[in-house]
This record gives sequence, structure tokens and C-alpha cells, in this order.
Amino acid sequence: MIALVELIAHNLAPIMFISVMGLLLLGYPVALTLAAGGLFFFVVGVGLSEYSSDINLFWPLLRAMPERVFGIMSNDTLLAIPFFTFMGLILERSGMAEDLLDTVGQLFGPLRGGVAFAVVLVGALLGATTGVVAASVIAMGLISLPVMQRYRYDQSVALGTIAAAGTLAQIVPPSLVLIVMADQLGVSVGDMYLGAVWPALIVIGVYCLYIGALAILRPAAVPALPPEERRLGNGIASLLVMLVLAVALYLLCARIFFADMVSGSRVVFSSAVAVGVCYVIALANKHLRLGILSRLSEAVVIVLIPPLALIFLVLGTIFLGIATPTEGGAMGAVGAVLLALGRRRLTLRAFTSAVESTAKLSSFVLLILLGARVFGLTFYGVNGQVWIEELLLGLPGGQIGFLIVVTIVIFILGCFLDFFEIAFILVPLLAPVADKLGIDLIWFGVILSLNLQTSFLTPPFGFALFYLRSVTPTRDRVDDSTGRTLPKVRTSEIYRGVLPYIGLQFGIIMLVILVPGLVTHYDDSRQRAVVPVSDGAGGSGLNFGAPPAAEGPATGGGGGFNFGPAGGDATAPASPPAGDGGFNFGGGGGQAAPTAPAAGTGGFNFGGDANSAPPSAPAAEGGGFNFGNGAATPPADATPTDPAPADSAPADPATDDGAAPAPAGNGGFNFGN
Repeated sequence: MIALVELIAHNLAPIMFISVMGLLLLGYPVALTLAAGGLFFFVVGVGLSEYSSDINLFWPLLRAMPERVFGIMSNDTLLAIPFFTFMGLILERSGMAEDLLDTVGQLFGPLRGGVAFAVVLVGALLGATTGVVAASVIAMGLISLPVMQRYRYDQSVALGTIAAAGTLAQIVPPSLVLIVMADQLGVSVGDMYLGAVWPALIVIGVYCLYIGALAILRPAAVPALPPEERRLGNGIASLLVMLVLAVALYLLCARIFFADMVSGSRVVFSSAVAVGVCYVIALANKHLRLGILSRLSEAVVIVLIPPLALIFLVLGTIFLGIATPTEGGAMGAVGAVLLALGRRRLTLRAFTSAVESTAKLSSFVLLILLGARVFGLTFYGVNGQVWIEELLLGLPGGQIGFLIVVTIVIFILGCFLDFFEIAFILVPLLAPVADKLGIDLIWFGVILSLNLQTSFLTPPFGFALFYLRSVTPTRDRVDDSTGRTLPKVRTSEIYRGVLPYIGLQFGIIMLVILVPGLVTHYDDSRQRAVVPVSDGAGGSGLNFGAPPAAEGPATGGGGGFNFGPAGGDATAPASPPAGDGGFNFGGGGGQAAPTAPAAGTGGFNFGGDANSAPPSAPAAEGGGFNFGNGAATPPADATPTDPAPADSAPADPATDDGAAPAPAGNGGFNFGN
């Protein structure tokens, strides 16, 4: 009997993991199963702790739970979930999906597979504005399926395309999956968004290529719209003229009017001017009946620009470092409300429904996360993470072998479990192993997100399939427009339609595994955005002047805000760290001379050249406030031991008598030179 107890005690971690996962697969409520399983095995673990040194559970450990709960509730990153959810629900209820599908369908209508192309592209736009799979699949199922049936699309092709396009919300930023994944991996949400951009574009492109191949190989399966249904006419030439005008305005603004701005600001302002002018022209053409644009061009510009502007408002500000993902989500929610008000489609009922649905989803996520924390406390107390690491680190193939095995496991579990459950239970266990193997966690998170997107499509339990099944007709019906009988939808047709897309998804996952640069480019982009040529120089938090420059291995820390040029300069090959103060409204903040020790500026500096330390001087410390120039300037007898680089701030041309001056310290307030 004692031997059996010792056996159970030594294997409590796998017993706990298998038991809880089994209950989840049987369909028990997730949050309750995780919390109850964690508490039950906590009690068992305390009782068995004397039989195994691997069990580190004791009753006072439960006192840590309140802190863990409050830690979840005070997590700013998770605030992005209700913001993006609310934004998507408002847009979905304001009829944006209908307008997008109708307009883009008319744009691509003359092509074979035009409606299918429209479904994929609108699915990408909805994913970028809603981030919610259910909203995308249901909206396109209700709107697109009757149109595709009316024009005799192959039933399986139509259903598979709608389901696959709806799951793009899983991988196209600002996806809720990416937010949760970044939180559980402990990485930046902005970096996760940036890393997912190329894989998301590849997924969209591959879907379009598949439809194009069908148009060539099976033209009857994806017919073009008949001429009588092309309500907006052709008008492609007019649309191309508007596109050329937008590009010309962008280049003109970027190279002339905003040429002196830093790169991010130049892109923002130039794009805003170009898009704004085109939008005003389209509105004037519509309301003043100018007749300078075709109906197609006018409709495309008026319908597409608002959601694209909202996407740029959210993602652009995040990528450029202007806003955090939580702040971007808040701006997106406000922007969605303003768009709905501008379209006069925001009713009190729609607003209330969106708020209630957002509250339900947010509560659902929070409860699952609380249950996962209880589970994690016990699982780590029985050294479950050690068992997981030993199990996965022993896999053959190193990084690639680990990623392939994890892909298969997550894919199988994704057929039965929601992505929240997988993210909150498995990802925290897998992340340390990936980190030990040297796998970039952003890369790992994007692979898992692609995998979860695929699992949404997988029969028989893919969630996207259930969403689509819930809005498809179960009996034959008569089409009001044509009077023709439209067939009912069979579940087997949905399953058959998604199989090609599942194959494409697996191919894309393998591509991302084998070519990590598709994701890890985020790191290069971030380094270029902060410091053009650096060996460890940190730029200022917000720099509205010239970009900070650094040469050599110096570490120059820019201040919190720098509105002048050259914030955080490090001008010497061998200078130690130079730190700027909180605010610097003048030029040349934090310049370190060739061999100067650390120079630290004060809290505020409204003048130029603060703390330009002498060549061989000890640390110079600036005062609390400096409203003049040249605080802690070099003495006249100081000369650099090495010449300063040509593009750095010039040093004073004085001679060095070999004596090191005394430390220079400024007072609390310095209003002079």
C-alpha cells in the first residue's frame, strides 16, 4: 500500500494534468474544472508531500491566491480584449460587413471567383477591425452565402471559403488570440502584432491563389457575376486614377511638405493627407453630383476608406510606438462608435447589445484565467513544469522537432478545446521549454496562433464550422430575387469545403517554422526605429526632433521626452553610459565625450548641450532643473584623447595638461549658463 502511495506521489504531476484535460475534453465548464481540479490536487499534494520530495505544497501557500487574482485584474494588457471586442461588435452591428461585401463583390464581380475573392478580402478587413472569429463567420455566412448560391457557386467551395475567411480574425492583428498569446508568453503585444503581419498576409495571399487556381481549373465552380448584376458598372479607369492621385499626393507630402519629420510621423501625415483628399473628392462627387468619378470608384473609396483608416488608427499607432495595444484598442472602440454614428446606424439597442456581449466575453476570459491560476499554483507545486520540460526537451530534432510535436498536439487539442483554454493552460507550460531551446517567443506565439486558426476549421469540432452551421439553411428555400430554389446546406458539404484550406494552413505553418525570419523581422524593425546605428544606445521615449545617433559601444540613454535634435547622443567609441533626464526640450541632450565616465542630466533641461562631459572628467551630475545652456560643460584645459567622429557633436578645442579635474556637480536649479 505504501509503495502505491509513493508511486502516486512521484507521478502526481502527470496524473493531475491528464485528469484535468480529460474532464475538459468531456465538456465540463472550463473555469470550474481548472479551479476545482487545482484545489482537489492541492489537498492531495499536501497529504502526499511527506512521501515525495518533488511535492512542494503546504497550506500557507493558499494565501498567495488573492495576490494572484488581483494580479490578473490589474493586468493592463488584458484590457485590450474588451476594447477590441467592443470595437468589432459595434462595427458588425453597424452594417459595415454588408457594405464591404457588396462593394468589394461588385469590384471583383467581372472576374471568375470574384465573390470568393471578395469574401477573403473582406474577411481580412473584418479580422483587422473586429478580431472576433464568430462575428466574421456569422456576418459573411448570412450575407455572402445566399449571393454565392444565387450565382451557382459550388456549394462546398462557397462554404469552405466563408469559414476559412472568417478564421482570418485569429491571425490578422489586432486578433484576440495574439493579445492572449503575448500575455501568456510575457512578450510585447505590439511585437506580437508586428511579427504576425507577414504570416497573415501570406495566409490571405495563399487563399486568393487557391481561388485563382479554381477559376482556371474549375471555372464552373466559381463563376463571375452576370452583367445584369453588376450594379455599379465597370469604372476601373476612374478607380486607377484615384489610386495614382493618392500615391502622387503621398510622395509629394513625404518628400516636400513633411520631409523634415522623423520617419514615423512623415508616413502618418503623408498618408492622412493623401487618403483624406481622395475621400473628400468621393464625397463631393456623391453629394454635389459632380460626375468626375464612376459609381464604382465612388463607392469603393467611400466604403473602404473608413475601415482602413480605423485599422491604421489602431495598428499604425501601435507599430509606430505612439500608443500601447491597450490605448490602441481604446482609440479603436471610440473610432468604431464614431463611424457608426456617422453612418447613422448606431441605435440604442445595438449599443446595449455590444456592451452586454463585451462584458460576457471579458468575464468569460477572466474566469478562465482565474481557474488557470489555481491550476497553475498546484501544478507548479508538484513540479509539473519539470515533468513537461523533461518530456519535451528529450524530443529528437532540437527546435524543429519540438515545434512540429507541439504543432501536432495543439492542433489535436484545438479540435476539442477553445483557444482561451489552450492559451491559459498549455502555453505557460510550453513557453519555458521553448525559451530553453533558444526559440524566439514571438515566433513561437505566431506559430501557435496559426495552429489555433487551423484548428478552428478542423472537422468535426472546429468552432468556425459550428458558427457557419448555425446560420446556414437546413431546408430548400426560394430565392426572392430570382425565384429559383436554393438548396439546403449539409454539414458534410461544410467539412468537404474546408479540407483544402486546412492543407494550405499546414503548408503555411511549416513555412513559418522553416523560415523564422517571416516573424523575427519585428526585432530588426524595432531596432531601426529606435537607433539607426547602435551598439547598445537607447533612444528617448518620445523624440519629435532628429533621430538619436550613436557610434561605437557607448550606451546613451535618451530622456523621457526629447523635442530637440540628437537626444541621447553618445559621441565616443569608448564612453561609458550617458543618461538623460526626464524632459529635454533643447538639443544635444546627454552627450558623452570620448573617455568620460557616466554623465547624468537633471530632471528638466530646456536648453542645449546639457552635461557635455569633458574628455577625462569624473561623473558630472546635472541639477534638478536647467533652463540655460551648457550645464556641466568641459573646462578649458580638457581635450579629448580620441578625435570625435565627424557626425557627432564637436568637442571644445582645448589642450589637456594631464590633470583630471574635480567632479562637476550642478545645483538643484540652474537658470544660467
